[in-house]
Amino acid sequence: MAATKKVLVTELALRDAHQSLLATRMRTDDMLPVLPKLDAIGYWSLEAWGGATFDACLRFLREDPWERLRMLKKALPRTPIQMLLRGQNLLGYRHYSDDVVEAFVAKAAENGVDVFRVFDAMNDLRNLGVSINAVLRSGKHAQGAICYTTSPVHTIEHFVAQARELERMGCHSIAVKDMAGLLTPARTTELFATLSKAVKTPLAFHSHTTVGLANICMYLAVEHGARHVDTAISSLSWGTSHSPTESMVVAFRDTPYDTGLDLEKLQEIGFYFREVRKKYRQFESEYAEIDTRVMVNQVPGGMISNLSNQLKEQGALARMNEVLAEIPRVREDLGYPPLVTPTSQIVGTQAVLNVLTGARYKSITNEVKLYLQGRYGKAPGPVNETVRKMAIGDEEVIACRPADRLKPEMHRLREEIGELAESEEDVLTYAMFPEIGRKFFEERAAGTLRPEVLRVEPESRAEGRPAYTPTEFNVTMHGETYHIRVTGAGHKTAEQRPFFVTVDGVPEQILVETLTETVPTEAAVVDARRASKGSKRPKASKEGHLTSSMPGTVVEIMVKAGDKVKAGDPVLVIEAMKMENEVPAPVSGTVRAVNVAKGDSVNPDEALVEIE
Repeated sequence: MAATKKVLVTELALRDAHQSLLATRMRTDDMLPVLPKLDAIGYWSLEAWGGATFDACLRFLREDPWERLRMLKKALPRTPIQMLLRGQNLLGYRHYSDDVVEAFVAKAAENGVDVFRVFDAMNDLRNLGVSINAVLRSGKHAQGAICYTTSPVHTIEHFVAQARELERMGCHSIAVKDMAGLLTPARTTELFATLSKAVKTPLAFHSHTTVGLANICMYLAVEHGARHVDTAISSLSWGTSHSPTESMVVAFRDTPYDTGLDLEKLQEIGFYFREVRKKYRQFESEYAEIDTRVMVNQVPGGMISNLSNQLKEQGALARMNEVLAEIPRVREDLGYPPLVTPTSQIVGTQAVLNVLTGARYKSITNEVKLYLQGRYGKAPGPVNETVRKMAIGDEEVIACRPADRLKPEMHRLREEIGELAESEEDVLTYAMFPEIGRKFFEERAAGTLRPEVLRVEPESRAEGRPAYTPTEFNVTMHGETYHIRVTGAGHKTAEQRPFFVTVDGVPEQILVETLTETVPTEAAVVDARRASKGSKRPKASKEGHLTSSMPGTVVEIMVKAGDKVKAGDPVLVIEAMKMENEVPAPVSGTVRAVNVAKGDSVNPDEALVEIE
């Protein structure tokens, strides 16, 4: 009896734990030394790939994610590697054609993935079929995932119907993916008791400790039929992360569900990651503690930290509660999608725009438009038709599986990336992130790949004593890093003081109104960043000055000087929070100046295009 009820543990330290707490910044070099110990524990699987790791490897760590996977596989001969796959979205933020999905799964399996947890942000199971079939063909473990959330349409019956369909599709196991930590003890008991009677496929429990209930919910899920559980080693647990592995091993000990894992060996791994975590202090989320607001606004903890950073860049952090109040309203307008990548970004970014522009849906992101066209799949509940009309007018709403409208892409992708791609894996990297992928390959060829700089904490601060004030440091804003050195300070008046700095070696002078004795304020850093880019953009001061609603990067320019435009015509596309937003012309007239280029970082107070 004990053998049939034994709990099988998936460790999340190498993926979801540091994604939840450290912005997915853990480097492969910090994983490799502890892998032999992880491999010896006897985990059912180690989640180590997928999710945001692919993006972060390329964008920030300047690592090849495929090479990471191969290195992990070599060092983990006994333990299956698990990945998180977003169905037809794979690891990007759009739907890919079926041939891309099939090629990606095949290469992931070939390079080392043994367990594929496959989900769709809409819980539209039509978007899982191709990837699940590809996993089955590869001979690997297909775990279908149901995104748990709360809404009038997300009933127990709804989740049971989804589990039965995943079982019919051939999944080897089924995970309840509670990405926001919304499950309560009573709901967990009801859900797993019902699911375990409805399907024969083994069930897995995945939740976050954002609210603080995940430990007890995990135990109740196991008591009512779950066989698999997800945990994170203690030094990377709690907050927006997951239940501590060691604690749950103790909880299940001497019960029919005993994991059989060695507590002392787990503690050694915990001590290792405790030291590693210190290296990434600069990425620690401000929302790493218990936060019960999720029970009201359904916002996952990682999404809260992203919103915090976005509002901080905007100088609008004080409006966080307004944004959190707006998110459930946007979610209702969009038919109650679960808040998980990419729908969490879609809903969250639109909520930020609604608050900061002062008018709901005055500016609508491209992704919301695509969502309301049905290009992500079928919304779980009814959509607000007024909002849909505002977004897409009389355009057709797609009723079929979105990927049915996509032509095969692999041949085109191979031609576009050309000789920069050294392998089929490189072509798939380019498919996921074209701009970032191309830049990565160019720098790889030139031998100039460099990871972002890790800030070193002064010893005095680590010991709890007052730290020295830095005069030389790196500042990363909008994905670009600048080396700044304070070389001196001028005479201080009652209102301001000049500081002399170098930005990437270029001497600059900045005026600071609020300051400490030896370091410029955030405003000074922003001025230094602009100086380093040689930006001479005028401040927005006229009705015809087009601005961005939030800091971001220019990804497309649709006009040139001399063009005639009408108010509301799309002029620029700005990427912010990984979402693209069309910026419309504020007035009708003639474009007199375009003050940006593709790839420029922009701020809300700048005149990006001038229309008269």
